[in-house]
Amino acid sequence: MEIAIISDTHMPRGAKRRLPDECVERLRAADLVIHAGDFMRAEVLRQLQTHAPLIAVYGNVDDAELRSSLPERRTLEANGGRIGIVHDAGPSRGRLNRLRAWFPDVQAVVFGHSHIPLHERAPDGFQIFNPGSPTERRRSRRHTMGIARVGQTIEFELIALD
Repeated sequence: MEIAIISDTHMPRGAKRRLPDECVERLRAADLVIHAGDFMRAEVLRQLQTHAPLIAVYGNVDDAELRSSLPERRTLEANGGRIGIVHDAGPSRGRLNRLRAWFPDVQAVVFGHSHIPLHERAPDGFQIFNPGSPTERRRSRRHTMGIARVGQTIEFELIALD
């Protein structure tokens, strides 16, 4: 199973902000899409739902409609794997252990908020993954998204979009 992962799309904002074409192609090709929060507006959620089944959490800039319709944290069970999803994973110091405590029964956690891509793996195989942002790179060098391949294991790939 292939899961496309995005976060921090922050749309709409300005006339030119949109998902890059490569990102949209990967969303459409995926079996499932994870959005780790900060859509901004509910219409963005509805638009993304037209590409593939969508699992999402709300982020700190999301409107009231999103906050009332999405959870702050959730767990996805897919193809034998369990992935936790949250927007804000807190400070970088202690993040891996904090996310493990928040989601004790998963193999991996996807999060957003920082706009900085990250993939970290503990010695026991537990992983945390931040896909960055396809639309607002901030301190990152590139716009990014992620792909998770879920089978016997969960493998993450960071995709540079520009």
